[in-house]
Amino acid sequence: MTNQSTPGDIFADLLRYNNPSALAWVRGGEAVPALSGLVKFYETPYQGVLVEAEIFNLPNKSIPGSSDFYAFHIHQNGDCSGNFARTGDHFNPTSQLHPFHAGDFPPLLGNEGYAWTAFYDKRFSIKDILGRSVIIHSNEDDFKTQPSGDSGSKIACGVIEMIR
Repeated sequence: MTNQSTPGDIFADLLRYNNPSALAWVRGGEAVPALSGLVKFYETPYQGVLVEAEIFNLPNKSIPGSSDFYAFHIHQNGDCSGNFARTGDHFNPTSQLHPFHAGDFPPLLGNEGYAWTAFYDKRFSIKDILGRSVIIHSNEDDFKTQPSGDSGSKIACGVIEMIR
């Protein structure tokens, strides 16, 4: 049997041994002020981006044994002020319907308020998303309602910045 690396092997090594190219410190707003986390963006040899997110204190934290889904997106503007009112629409450079925007991510699965996820996305590059915002919404994304999946209010925001 040949000892060749799969993309999954390479992604695991990126997460384990490399520094991300960009990141967003996510902080909760008025509705969930204790929510916080870090979203990291890694360049890959496949012309796509590996995204890793670790989020703490999602709203279901106080419910023992609970789990819940939260919509997770990149929005057009990197302005988290005004309780995230200025983040704009989903990042959508190719004018796709929802859920095919470049800013549409898989949902976060919160388990007693904690979520960790990693996924690969080839719809954008690191340079495309710098200065934009990562948003966590109060509800799950239904993947059909236009333009944003009926995902509820914005409960957390972080601006995507290049690592220096």
